[in-house]
Amino acid sequence: MKSRQTFSRNRRLEGEMRAVLAELLRLSVKDPRLEGVTVSAIQLSADRTQASVFYSVIGDDERERQAADGFAAAAAFLRRELGHRMRLRTVPALEFHRDTSYEYGDRIERLLDRIQGGAPAATNDDADANADADDDAGTEEP
Repeated sequence: MKSRQTFSRNRRLEGEMRAVLAELLRLSVKDPRLEGVTVSAIQLSADRTQASVFYSVIGDDERERQAADGFAAAAAFLRRELGHRMRLRTVPALEFHRDTSYEYGDRIERLLDRIQGGAPAATNDDADANADADDDAGTEEP
């Protein structure tokens, strides 16, 4: 039963941490590289010493790199403020990761639309997959 209590406590802490980090990004962090960045999820380790912070950012590869650099620069400030605002005895180390689940979901949705007959224009990934399939078809031996 202790693991169940730990699981629910971790889920509650993850939600609170997400809200506090989102507020800090919106109101306290002055780094322009972090403007428009959204904290999408937090995953705490079982012992609560590590927290993976998943964020999403709209833009190209350069914008993603800027956001990663901004988090690297603001990590100590965010961790310290998180400890103060949540009154945590042990503040977990924060690891920042770009959340790609939105793009993955969008790609799946486009593929499903295509299967159902919507057949929108192929994406680069789809074109690459089709080219690979065509290459494989021509290399088979009789």
